[in-house]
Amino acid sequence: MIEKRATQRHRVFKGGKIIFENSGIACTVRNMSSSGAAIDLEGPVTLPQSFTLSIARDNFVQNCRAVWRSDRRIGLAFVQ
Repeated sequence: MIEKRATQRHRVFKGGKIIFENSGIACTVRNMSSSGAAIDLEGPVTLPQSFTLSIARDNFVQNCRAVWRSDRRIGLAFVQ
């Protein structure tokens, strides 16, 4: 598999929340870099084109968009 990421991601295991349309969906952040992250969701969810990833423990809030998806895992790119 060819690595396409611009920056290396680091493994993490943090509780997070996807926020859109005044609602939140719990997720688990599995890896992160300065340009994106991968998250796991409990089940299938239809996401809008852009949304916010929040990790309360780290006071982290970042706008993002989904760039790939498999079963429960979603790859995110942070939007500047």
